[in-house]
Amino acid sequence: MKIIIGFISLIAIILGYFYFFTGYKSAFEADQQCHYELRLKSAELEGLGCDHDLETNQWLLYQKGINDKPSKVVERYHY
Repeated sequence: MKIIIGFISLIAIILGYFYFFTGYKSAFEADQQCHYELRLKSAELEGLGCDHDLETNQWLLYQKGINDKPSKVVERYHY
């Protein structure tokens, strides 16, 4: 039982490390990356945009919905 709890704790620590330490250090960096990707991917995808989500501290690269369909998130840049 102790081995299972230790293994689950180790997995949680590793996932937490990747989530918190692999993101951008500021909203400015995430914004710059989102707009850079917007320029690169605008040739292959139409109706792209970048938006800041304050609740989750991330910038979203999204494709605008067509014919009253919801927008689709292409990439997330958390900070």
